[in-house]
Amino acid sequence: MHLTRLAVAVVVLPLLYLSVVKLPPVFFFALIAVVSALAQSEFYSMYRVRGLMKISGLLAGFAILCAMYFSKDAYPEVIVAAFLIISGLRLAGTPNPLSSLRDISPVLIALFYIPCSLGFQLLLRSDGPGWILFLFGCVWASDSLAYYAGKTLGKKKLYPEVSPNKTVAGAFGSLAGGALSGWFLGVVCVPQMGTARAIASGFVIGVVTIVGDLVESMFKRDAGVKDSGGIIPGHGGILDKIDGALFAGPVVYWMSRAFGLIA
Repeated sequence: MHLTRLAVAVVVLPLLYLSVVKLPPVFFFALIAVVSALAQSEFYSMYRVRGLMKISGLLAGFAILCAMYFSKDAYPEVIVAAFLIISGLRLAGTPNPLSSLRDISPVLIALFYIPCSLGFQLLLRSDGPGWILFLFGCVWASDSLAYYAGKTLGKKKLYPEVSPNKTVAGAFGSLAGGALSGWFLGVVCVPQMGTARAIASGFVIGVVTIVGDLVESMFKRDAGVKDSGGIIPGHGGILDKIDGALFAGPVVYWMSRAFGLIA
């Protein structure tokens, strides 16, 4: 398993670095849009969302990302419009009102869960590529140290009802990985953050990475699937790989604003 983790990192990390640092911001927007669409498609497959409802959800997700990239002031209006359109499509497409909430809910939950969360990375990128490198570096370090700590030291289960493989040792590994990587990446990527705030931010990323992982496991158990997809050999789907970053992105943005580091 560790070989496949390294192989994926060798492929993904240079692509991320290239789109964030070397290319114009629109390329990072394109990458986020593609990742969002793939992750949404996996979520919709998990909950058997098909046809016009799936298409409307994917288009709404893209519209949300466009709003956050081009004009974040339009972001609330786009979300409300998405709800109105998706609800109206369910009304017009299926005369039977039974299960209407069950039909609409996964479409809307996916919008908040994936494109709305990923959109905060676009806001971070607009203030400089260092924020994205800091975010993903801390998430990757938290996830990796959690994995290896859990494999070597893990005995007590963290939350077996949701994720039987997660251990308390792995959780502590995530916190340590976040704090240590926050200290290092804060110096390298966002020196204006300062050592104390970088360590604190990394520690919080370690916490929310665990939460993001468990939330995705919760959805998968509810849907009755092991992996969100099979696009990444040995790793499952796109959603399986970005679950921590989905939660960490908004939190890093909120923390950086609270610190007065970005507008």
